[in-house]
Amino acid sequence: MRKILFTMMMLAVLNTGLQAGNPPDEGMWLPMFVERLNYVDMQKQGLKLTPQEIYDINNSSLKDAIVSLNGGSCTAEVVSDKGLLFTNHHCAYDAIQKHSSVENDYLTDGFWARSLEEELPNEGSTVSFLVKMDDVSKMVLEKLKPEMSESERNATIAKVIEILKQEESNNGQYEVSVKGFYNGNEYYRFVYEVYKDVRLVGAPPSSIGKFGGDTDNWMWPRHMGDFSILRVYSGPDGKPAEYSKDNIPLKPKHFLKISVDGVERDDFAMIWGYPGSTDRYRTSHGIKASLGEINPAIIRVGGRILEIMKADMDKSDKVRIQYASDYAGLANFWKNKIGESRGLKRLDVYDKKIAIEEQFSTWVNADESRKEIYGNVLQDLDDVYTQYATMKYNTRLWSFNISLFGSKLLQFPMQTQGMINILKSGQKGDELQASLAPFHALGQQQFKDYNAPTEEKILAAVLEMYRQDVPADALPDIYNLIDKKFKGDVKLFAKKLFETSVLATPEKYEAFLAKPSLKVFENDLAVKTTNSFFNAYTTANMNAGPLNERLRKAQRLFVDGLRKANPDKVFYPDANSTMRVTYGKVLDYYPADAVHYDYVTYIEGIMEKEDPTNEEFIVPVKLKELYESKDYGKWADKDGRLVVNFLSHNDITGGNSGSPVINGHGDLIGIAFDGNWEAMSGDIAFETELQRTISVDIRYVMFIIDKYANAENILQELKFSKRR
Repeated sequence: MRKILFTMMMLAVLNTGLQAGNPPDEGMWLPMFVERLNYVDMQKQGLKLTPQEIYDINNSSLKDAIVSLNGGSCTAEVVSDKGLLFTNHHCAYDAIQKHSSVENDYLTDGFWARSLEEELPNEGSTVSFLVKMDDVSKMVLEKLKPEMSESERNATIAKVIEILKQEESNNGQYEVSVKGFYNGNEYYRFVYEVYKDVRLVGAPPSSIGKFGGDTDNWMWPRHMGDFSILRVYSGPDGKPAEYSKDNIPLKPKHFLKISVDGVERDDFAMIWGYPGSTDRYRTSHGIKASLGEINPAIIRVGGRILEIMKADMDKSDKVRIQYASDYAGLANFWKNKIGESRGLKRLDVYDKKIAIEEQFSTWVNADESRKEIYGNVLQDLDDVYTQYATMKYNTRLWSFNISLFGSKLLQFPMQTQGMINILKSGQKGDELQASLAPFHALGQQQFKDYNAPTEEKILAAVLEMYRQDVPADALPDIYNLIDKKFKGDVKLFAKKLFETSVLATPEKYEAFLAKPSLKVFENDLAVKTTNSFFNAYTTANMNAGPLNERLRKAQRLFVDGLRKANPDKVFYPDANSTMRVTYGKVLDYYPADAVHYDYVTYIEGIMEKEDPTNEEFIVPVKLKELYESKDYGKWADKDGRLVVNFLSHNDITGGNSGSPVINGHGDLIGIAFDGNWEAMSGDIAFETELQRTISVDIRYVMFIIDKYANAENILQELKFSKRR
């Protein structure tokens, strides 16, 4: 009875929400539709810009100051007429780590270029500017037929997409992407100009940029100066170019002014960026799989790998620097899944999804023509997930993914597979060595951030956990060798592997390249282990192929039916690393009964958290001196206090790291870097009362650049705005 009442109540809430539309804080909206769908709401909340100032493909607009960093891993914003970029410290963390050494430890000490000549190049880094986007749904969907299988459908879509990309590439000048939306019910094309010369300009020490570390990650109150500074360069002609000393700072179409007004409760705030992935249309079956299989596998395997890394990092500065970026990335993902599981349970997301599915079923069954199209959708979803659970498909895949993510040793054989064809070619002497030359560079990259004893422990742990998580009949065949020759002892196997593998240490690898052998490579224990895991992974995917196709079709039809069942509701698409805008207000929140969180934190909180014995809470001496003297300059608020972080009511996810928080006038007020612990299920279900974005106040960024770093050269580039 209670469940029936709950379902009826949820249906009432859903139907009320459908009439009113989405709350303005929820949704990741495509900028090309802002004028039609969101502009009136945005004006009511405080937007002062015209639609053309927000998004225009023919003239300079706000969208021209927002860039995708490194293919969508983060967002950055242009803040000067010389191509200066602001993003998060953790977005540039890998670059900072790669430039760091025990002698020049930029992770610990920070880095500040005092001139263009001192800026550090970052091989492989890119910045993508959106030129335009357009709706190509009609051109894609008109080629599809209802009787097509999913594989036929995908093949047809791929052919059409290739044509659509060629139409706008301008002979390779632009990078073009066509992506599906609403689970393949719509398609949009995105045209980018990609710049490949991105240099590191400035970064605070980790004691500022990463203050609070893993303990504070996803938590509020927060006191982190999570920012770094990059610059994008062009060729002398202003066009994208590979790194060269002759390149010049990019002259952008648009850049953001820095607001010195600060934030107040209920201020309008919009966030632009490239959110990576959400799954707001996930069904109850997907929620059940996440809670029962996927997240537990990630938490278990990821947690053990992190323990091993951390123990060795604490013993050696060299290892600490080598694994800093890998550890931070895995720790962030791992803690996210802990919080996601907590949020899904605490906020009754499963029951809410059940209510939506019951509403869907009622709509379908009310019409015979609907039943023909959508009648099997919910049953197909149930059947697929039941079979997934029987074969432990999700557990196997995620255990493999996290194991591969955590073990550099398991990754390396995949990266060196190209050697096989070279060694089979019959080349000898200088010709052979010339063909193998790229593999020397690959080895340098592999072993720069690599510690063999750490990798041996990770491999042994991964092998043991995988055996515990995966059914015996689905284990990779390398376990037959482990059981037969090593009596099932994975530690003994890992020890032997690292003693014998030509891929285990830089010395053995270089010796092998000097005298290569196909037989030695193919019989190498590291190669055998990785191939065995990869073959098992491939087999599992092949076996699940029909189920995966059935799932994709059911999900597509479910979303299609859901939208048609609620014609008065404006549905926003899931995030997929394309440019989005989200808007709301600067706002506090109540995380629990009798608990209130203010919308800002101050530098006093840094001092309260200080713990010289804990690397996560060390406060730099100079920052303490500035605090004690209250030397905040013009960056203090009207009461003379220095704000560090603030909250806003915006809808973001991974990929939004580094996104600009912009006021109603189009000025930069902060840099987004995190979500809050109480709403970690937000990628699946937005929680209006709880979901918040955590950002570093732009005045704290200015304070660090000005008073802490004395980087006057950076300040002189910026343009400031004061409107209060």
